[in-house]
Amino acid sequence: MTTVHDGEPGAVTTTASRPRPRRAHPLLVFLAKRLAITAGLLLGVTVVTFGLVNVVPGDPVTANLSDQALNDPATVAAFREKWGLDQPLWAQYFQYLGNLLTGDLGISQQTGRSVLDDLVRYVPATMELAIPTMVLALLIGTGIGMLAAVRNGRFTDQLVRIGALLGLSTPPFWLSLVVLYVFFYKLGLAPSGGRLSTAFSPPPTVTGMYTVDAALAGQWDVAWDAAQHLVLPVLVLTSLTVALLVRFVRSAMLEVLQQDYIRAAYAKGLPARVVLRRHLLRAGLVPVVTVSGLAFASLLSGTVLVESIFGWPGLGQYAYRSATALDLPSILGVSLFVALVYTLVNLTVDLLYGLIDPRIRLS
Repeated sequence: MTTVHDGEPGAVTTTASRPRPRRAHPLLVFLAKRLAITAGLLLGVTVVTFGLVNVVPGDPVTANLSDQALNDPATVAAFREKWGLDQPLWAQYFQYLGNLLTGDLGISQQTGRSVLDDLVRYVPATMELAIPTMVLALLIGTGIGMLAAVRNGRFTDQLVRIGALLGLSTPPFWLSLVVLYVFFYKLGLAPSGGRLSTAFSPPPTVTGMYTVDAALAGQWDVAWDAAQHLVLPVLVLTSLTVALLVRFVRSAMLEVLQQDYIRAAYAKGLPARVVLRRHLLRAGLVPVVTVSGLAFASLLSGTVLVESIFGWPGLGQYAYRSATALDLPSILGVSLFVALVYTLVNLTVDLLYGLIDPRIRLS
C-alpha cells in the first residue's frame, strides 16, 4: 500500500500497490529451453545426415534398380525424377525441410510406404525387446552391483568384476549365435527367431507389440507364442546390459559407502538392510539413472546385429536395409527418431534427478 496526502489537513488517500508480475514456473522455463534445444538438434541432424548420405560413395539408383533397369536410360531418368535426385542438393534439402514441417517424412525407396508408417511398424517391435530388457537389467544389475560394492575386495566382488568384464567384452553377434545354438538347436527350449510362429496371425494392432496386443484381444495362445519368441533376444540383450550396469552401480555405491554419514549410520547400530535401502541406494542412484537412460536409448535406437540374427523385424533391421540401399528418406527418418529418443531420455533423466536428490534444481 502507498499513502498519498492531497494537501488538506488530515486528508489521506491510500492506493493499492501494483501487483508484481508472476514469474513463469521453473519447470516450464526448463521445458521451453529443452524444446528449443531439441528443435535445433533435429535440424542439425538433418543437415549432417543429408550431407553424409550424399558424400559417401554409391548411387541410390544403382542400389535400388536391377542391372536390366540400369541399362535403360529412360528407367534411370524416371527413377531420378520420381525421387527428386535430378534436382540440386540444396533444392532437395529445402524441399525435405518443407515437407518435414507438415509432418511428411517422405516415401521410402525400399518399401514404397511412408517413412512415418514404416517407423510406426518397426519401432514397436524394438520397444517390445527394449522394455523387458531394461526392466530385467535394472533389477539384476542394481542388485549385483550393490552386492559387489558391499563385499568390496572379497571373492564375491572379484567374481562379479570378472563376469562384468566378460560381458562387456563379448560381441553381441557371437553371444546371439551361441544362445541360438544351445537353446534352439540343441535343447529345443525356444523358437529360432521372428516375432510369431507361422501357425499364428498377428493380433489386432493397438500398440504394435504382439504380446500386449494379443493379451488385450484375449488371444492368450498368441500372447504366449509371442512371449516365447522374446526369450532368446531379451536374454542376449539383458546379459550385455547387465554387464554395463553392474560396473557403474558398483562404482557409484563404493563412492557412497565412503561417505561419513554412511559410517555414522552403521556406528549408530542401524541394520545393514536399512542403511542400504534408505541411504546407499538413494544416494547412488543419480549416476545409475544416467547410464540406464543411455542404455535404454541405445536399445530403442535398434540393435542391428541381435535383430538380424534372430530375424526380428525391428528398427535395427530397417535402418540397416535403408543404409545399404542408400534410401535417404528412410535414413533421415531413422536419424530423426534416434535423436528424438536420446533427447527425450535425457530430459526424463534430468527430471528424475530432482526426484532422487532434492538438492538438484532445474536450471
